[in-house]
Amino acid sequence: MRLEKCYFCSSTVYPGHGVEFVRNDCKIFRFCRSKCHKAFKKKRNPRKTRWTKAYRKAAGKELTVDPVFEFECRRNEPVKHSRELMQKTLQAMETIEKIRVKRAGRHIKDRLVKGKKLRLEHGAKTLEKNIHLLHPPKVPGEIKKEKKLVEVIEEKDEDMLLE
Repeated sequence: MRLEKCYFCSSTVYPGHGVEFVRNDCKIFRFCRSKCHKAFKKKRNPRKTRWTKAYRKAAGKELTVDPVFEFECRRNEPVKHSRELMQKTLQAMETIEKIRVKRAGRHIKDRLVKGKKLRLEHGAKTLEKNIHLLHPPKVPGEIKKEKKLVEVIEEKDEDMLLE
């Protein structure tokens, strides 16, 4: 059973599913569903269509450069299998899957860190812009009282640190 990839969204196309379009120059385009086929006919770019894998990779949402993905490429040469070769292949597939999951997790973690940093910067900018909303305007006498109170608290903190 040969599993093909959808030309538009890169999802798997199982035998008997989807649509196959053959152009005049004998190039074959396989689509997983009519949604992908219609988008292709409308000449949409998969890298600009948000739900495709091409968009996710171009936008940095998924791993793109990973040597593990090279194992998934299609081979047209038939190979005679022995039991030992099959067992080694299955073990290798398990280790490759573990590596892929670990790298994907690290990639997601890096993206989350970057997003958190951006949110903090955005929050700081918003706070600076709207600081007047947090504190009501103060009377000059209250400002002096607050300064004295802050000085007293700072002196106590210094005393505690020295002890």
